[in-house]
Amino acid sequence: MSHDLLSSLHAFASSATSSLLIQEVAGQYRPAADREILQAAQRLLASQVRGTYVLESPAVVKDFLRTRMGTLPHEIFAIVHLDSQHRVLEYVEMFRGTVNEASVYPREVLKDVLGRNSAAVMLVHNHPSGSTVPSRADEALTQKLKSALALVDVRVVDHFIVAGDKIASMAELGLM
Repeated sequence: MSHDLLSSLHAFASSATSSLLIQEVAGQYRPAADREILQAAQRLLASQVRGTYVLESPAVVKDFLRTRMGTLPHEIFAIVHLDSQHRVLEYVEMFRGTVNEASVYPREVLKDVLGRNSAAVMLVHNHPSGSTVPSRADEALTQKLKSALALVDVRVVDHFIVAGDKIASMAELGLM
């Protein structure tokens, strides 16, 4: 009997070394599902991003965006809200689209930005296709949002395009 218990414990321990474990309410441990690991990583990165100075910690923000949007099979348009010192206030997914487009409504973006009292924002969306090249529609949307937000003294710092583990900055590409 003790041999069976030991071999069971050994089998469990060897399988557990290759995965993270989650403690259930009853106190039992089980291997974490991939989804649970990704959710935990996203929560950790979100907590690290909140309050960071964007211009001093661009790698932290980009890591968060890669983890949050890099593998999605559909487009998401999001906003990273910033205070007047460009510290991250919040990340908000505004619109969900299809495999190759998402409808973005400037009126809703403006309402959200004013409601959160943001001084500046970073626009973000993903390309499930894997290409970080901004489309003409991406460029036009960026200019439209920049103009609308400028009317209420909110600065658009950048527009990131996330594609898998790659991120393009429209500011770095000279498109802002």
